[in-house]
Amino acid sequence: MSATNHFLASEINAPEPNDAHFHILPVPYEKTVSYGAGTNIAPKVIIEASNQLETWDGKSNPSEVGIYTHPFINCSPSPEVIIENIKQESTKIIQNGHSLVGIGGEHTVTYGFIQGILNAGYNSVGIVQIDAHADLRDTYENSPLNHACVMKRCFDLGAQILQLGTRAYCDEEKNLRDKHNILAYDAIDLVSNNIQHITLPKSFPEHIFITVDVDGLDTSIMPATGTPVPGGLGWYQTLNLIESIAKQRKILGFDVVEYAPIPKLHAFDFTAAQLIYNIMGIISRNQLSRSKR
Repeated sequence: MSATNHFLASEINAPEPNDAHFHILPVPYEKTVSYGAGTNIAPKVIIEASNQLETWDGKSNPSEVGIYTHPFINCSPSPEVIIENIKQESTKIIQNGHSLVGIGGEHTVTYGFIQGILNAGYNSVGIVQIDAHADLRDTYENSPLNHACVMKRCFDLGAQILQLGTRAYCDEEKNLRDKHNILAYDAIDLVSNNIQHITLPKSFPEHIFITVDVDGLDTSIMPATGTPVPGGLGWYQTLNLIESIAKQRKILGFDVVEYAPIPKLHAFDFTAAQLIYNIMGIISRNQLSRSKR
């Protein structure tokens, strides 16, 4: 990664890896998108847009704890090899005590991040999923490594899942949620009732990973995604929900996926970059200060 081609390069110098808490792993993966395309260029576009961010996120300056951007994962091999490579890089980030920040790419990449966390020595992990879709199909379009199956793959690994903002899913997915008591707060309840925080059950794992499919946000905020669905979460509602989670559990990392840039509409590139930076701020304020107590 070039010294000038890293997240927030316009404002901060690229730190040494050991001096950065946040480690960004860009994964320009796109092989199974089923509607609109473009997720393969999302990491590059988001990193470029981050040069327009301010270091103060409204409440804090998360860049002060260091942001290191890794080289892009090579997404030319087979899906199985790519997932394995994501797993290996994620494992090293987690084992070294850093916070993993994945930038996709389609949602399939989350499977590699979760494998990396488990491979790093964590026996259990909870996933908080912000998404319009449940992504719990066993296969889709004849592939188990499809973006519509990623949460089922993670569930098969033993991860516990909490879904926020879901509003488009099939009978197979609903039945799986009901059978296994997968926690879910659909958008119709969260948005209609203006719910800003979630209380996790005591049984939910202490260590969690947050995955944000940008189609979880309302299309008025984020239309730049391959499978947009109206009726999603608001901007501040999304951040408040994530902050409520951060106050209850240790966040090992997060990803932002399924962003599909719209040419000449750079506002949404900036929105995706700002979302990533604001989540870093939530983690740095709630997690790092807690670890120092």
